[in-house]
Amino acid sequence: MPTHLDPLRPREPAPRTPRLFRAAWAVALLGALSVAALGQTPVPQPESESTPATSDSTQGQSPAKSAEAVSSPLVATDSQATPAKDPLLTAGTLTIQTKGGEISEEQIRQLLVGKTLYLRAGYLDNNLEFDEWGRLTGHSSQGSFTLSQIQINKVRLTKHRLELSGDRYGLHFLGAAPYEDPTKATDRVKITARKKTVHISFAREQIEKPKKAKHRKHKDGDTKESDKPSSETEIAKSDTQADKPAAFDQPSGDKVTRTTDPAHASQLLLIALDKVLSRGIDDRMIAAMPDFWKLYYQAAAQKTDYKPSETGVLFQNAVDQKAKLISAIDPPSNEFAQANGVAGMALYHAVVGSDGKVQTVVAGRPIGFGLDENAEQTIRKATFQPALKDGQPVPVALDLVVSFRIYSKRTSQQGTHEEEAQGPKGEPALPGPYTLQALEQAKSAQQDQAAAPQNSAETSKAPQ
Repeated sequence: MPTHLDPLRPREPAPRTPRLFRAAWAVALLGALSVAALGQTPVPQPESESTPATSDSTQGQSPAKSAEAVSSPLVATDSQATPAKDPLLTAGTLTIQTKGGEISEEQIRQLLVGKTLYLRAGYLDNNLEFDEWGRLTGHSSQGSFTLSQIQINKVRLTKHRLELSGDRYGLHFLGAAPYEDPTKATDRVKITARKKTVHISFAREQIEKPKKAKHRKHKDGDTKESDKPSSETEIAKSDTQADKPAAFDQPSGDKVTRTTDPAHASQLLLIALDKVLSRGIDDRMIAAMPDFWKLYYQAAAQKTDYKPSETGVLFQNAVDQKAKLISAIDPPSNEFAQANGVAGMALYHAVVGSDGKVQTVVAGRPIGFGLDENAEQTIRKATFQPALKDGQPVPVALDLVVSFRIYSKRTSQQGTHEEEAQGPKGEPALPGPYTLQALEQAKSAQQDQAAAPQNSAETSKAPQ
């Protein structure tokens, strides 16, 4: 029998409660995920994937809402990514690929051992200690860069110090011809005494583990509201300041600086090494030299001789009466040159003013071993009779040849000019660069020449 429907009986509504509940739950979940995405950095996807994965916060949203969420200033983008785990550190000409920001002893060994190094400040002491910024902590005398070449033989790296040991060498210029590069016509001579070494040590910046923030709690275990950050912006700001390494500004105190970033400590060590040591004679080292050497290297780079830049300076062949030397130029030697038999003649350019006083001295054909600095000081103290042009004194540029000798035990460096004009035991001084070995060979040759006439005389007197 068909079912009778009563038209007056109201129809039962469709069950809408489950559908509304699911919609409300989806909206609440989407809002929670969006809030969580504001304080988190999206994980970068591998480059091999063609399509980047969509974050949970953008699923189910329209393209406009997704773009708005990604461009939010509180969400870290690729340009705001954290530093690389294995950064490449560089300071001057020194470069090291670190592992986790740390430098190994083997990397320092490959960087320094067997390389031509110079002490930039010309320290002459053989025990040098520097802080983590490359500042000398003790005292040391300073001299010519020609006595400051260092060869590193051993390296020892610890958490607190870097220790280097090696030998010191003297730079000896061999008197290059005008068409040769004078900076390459050099020889180096070991000047470290036997069983002695040069020790150089650097303090290291101390690495500390980052401290976790502590929040004070009430008796009921809840954190105080005053201890909590006020917003997500303050949280991001505090995280950025904690991760950012300190600037490389030298502190005024003597305490060792500390950091939580191993890469910062490694970078500071490279900066200290580059401040103290130079790999070869670089532009920074030349710029720090006095004009005596700076102008020499500038002329050598241009493959020409030094020419005075002062206006009105004439050459000797352009005046009516040449400048004449009145006082003697006899520069002293030093212990390094005497011990290693470095002697000979060197050429220097000078500008003599209209008053007869030396205004400028520049190395022309130097000799090295710290002797050129002695020659410069002696030349500056010399007096000249000024050059004349049309009867008036004028400044003039001229060349000066200075000789350095090896003194015997019987002749002191402070002897008279007549005594120094003679070699050992009254023998005439040898011209040009020579060493102790060459001196012995010349002495033997002179003895053979003196014995030859005597033998011929005895032969002529022999009975026939």
